[in-house]
Amino acid sequence: MDQLSPDKPAATIPAQAQRVLVLQGGGALGSYQAGAYQALCHHDFEPKWIAGISIGAINAAIIAGNPREKRVGKLKEFWEMVSSASPMPWAPFVQGDHARSVFNETSAALIATFGVPGFFTPRFPPAPVWPAGSPQSQSYYDTTPLRATLERLVDFDRINNDGVRLSIGAVNVKTGNFEYFDNHKFKKLGKKIGPEHIMASGALPPGFPPVEIDGEYYWDGGIVSNTPLDYVLEHERDSDLLIFQVDLFSARGEVPATVLEAAEREKDIRYSSRTRMNTDMNKRIHDAKKAVRELIAKLPDSFKDDPLVATLNEAAKENTVTVVHLIYRSKTHEASSKDYDFSRLGMVEHWAAGERDVYTSMSHREWLNRPQSGESMVTYDLCDSELLTIKK
Repeated sequence: MDQLSPDKPAATIPAQAQRVLVLQGGGALGSYQAGAYQALCHHDFEPKWIAGISIGAINAAIIAGNPREKRVGKLKEFWEMVSSASPMPWAPFVQGDHARSVFNETSAALIATFGVPGFFTPRFPPAPVWPAGSPQSQSYYDTTPLRATLERLVDFDRINNDGVRLSIGAVNVKTGNFEYFDNHKFKKLGKKIGPEHIMASGALPPGFPPVEIDGEYYWDGGIVSNTPLDYVLEHERDSDLLIFQVDLFSARGEVPATVLEAAEREKDIRYSSRTRMNTDMNKRIHDAKKAVRELIAKLPDSFKDDPLVATLNEAAKENTVTVVHLIYRSKTHEASSKDYDFSRLGMVEHWAAGERDVYTSMSHREWLNRPQSGESMVTYDLCDSELLTIKK
């Protein structure tokens, strides 16, 4: 897969903050995240915390579950395997957007019919034939092959004992509540992350069945929120954070002109991360903490030793957060089937796009600096080849 590695610029050194990698869900588009991670390795970005949902959870597990020198190789092994059944021999004859669209839709149709190697297979007989309540009646596909793939590519002993934090999001089917499987929290409880936790995060209904864990059933975390960014921000308010957030759906887009474009646009909006919402929320929290600190500074000395003031002082502490936001932006030939078009051609393109976006982002070395005084959160985003900076 040499075609996945463009010429590499000189490496840069990230700012001194806790490095976090945040990976959104997005099915076949997930090779964009793998390419982005490969480029981040060249720039010495060693994540201490990886959070993922759905396909982002699978990529996250492969990264966290391997030593650094094997991670990219394992990611390539996974993505080459799941794209191995696509009609690659047709690719050299695909020219122009229309032909490429036909190729993509054909590939996606074949995937929907025959499944993905090492990932999922169609049920036969199909789900409606099975008795209600049986495992086979709850989904169109069987994800048993994914368990074997995870057990082969991921060292779960490393995940449960190494220093890299792994947080995986899923939804409890009964309660509808979002839950995170976090190896740091699990270790304190004497629990361990296994293949079932990764599978639960990617169990998108009705295609995939719910996954049972400790008597509870879980579905894909993307049903509630397709990004783990809010979890990271909520659970780390002491250390400064340098976050690379790699998303697979863009919230921004054109007004659709056809029903097919409308289907794609609806999916983009539904699964895109609400990063602006998170930054706005962080801004409100920042303003409130700043007001508390200023109020405490105005209190008479007789109040300074009050236990309530000590509590407020602790609550008003805050860290700084830098988010470098990488978003895969669809090509004109892609449609709503892009997240289940596991063609080799598409996989290679998405991987290369992830690498390019990281190299472009890293050319802005100032992004890696700690936010200036008075700023609690800064988000940088490459939008249509133009720099968009959001400071909070």
